[in-house]
Amino acid sequence: MQTGTIHLVGAGPGDPDLLTLRAARLIENARLIVHDGLVDPAILALARPGARLISVAKQRSKHTLPQEDINALLVREAQAGRDVVRLKGGDPFVFGRGGEEMEAAKAYGVRVEVVPGISAANGAAAASGIALTHRDSASIVSFVAGQCKGLSDQDWAGLAGKGRTLVIYMGVKTAPQIAEKLMADGLAPSMPVAVIENACRPEMRVLRGPLAALPDLVEAEAVQSPALIIIGEVTARENAALEQIAAEVAA
Repeated sequence: MQTGTIHLVGAGPGDPDLLTLRAARLIENARLIVHDGLVDPAILALARPGARLISVAKQRSKHTLPQEDINALLVREAQAGRDVVRLKGGDPFVFGRGGEEMEAAKAYGVRVEVVPGISAANGAAAASGIALTHRDSASIVSFVAGQCKGLSDQDWAGLAGKGRTLVIYMGVKTAPQIAEKLMADGLAPSMPVAVIENACRPEMRVLRGPLAALPDLVEAEAVQSPALIIIGEVTARENAALEQIAAEVAA
């Protein structure tokens, strides 16, 4: 039997209109879709009638399937001759563990196609009007995972500060440790921060404040995943620009 193909597809930040054409076509024609929990239901609704949808949703310390079992599922289905659309939020290769799934497939001789998607960072920043880079504020952008083993031992020195933007994925539950860590590394408590919840969706919220208040902001506003934390001067540029305009008008 001919082996099927595993398509590692990025579903983008949530809005179906932000899918690539290739991603939309694969979803619409797929007979088997293995999807993450953060894939918006509106995107799954694009699947053809009768398509088999398998959720491998992951939550903090609670996984429907361990990653090794997901790898095995994808390989097993492809070896049975079925094409598989492996649908992931954002981009498959940005904290999506797409690299691990690709390596597992190739180890068994299974063909893999990667379909990139708009990353959660790019989508969230654009939807909230935050330019991750700006000639006057930031020429360096770093992505880090805020929910991982050994967080306190990781070296984040230099990732945030003057002229830099730091984007933190999966940082809602560890916001207190993140704020403490960055301030211990020398980042000013007043450094502007934005928390973007449900980016590119009707219920999107953008919350702003200083780094020192990040834990209280997350708790007081009951922020839930999916959410990103962006740290840097770019998150306050809109307010700064309005203040400058107001000062010029007053003068």
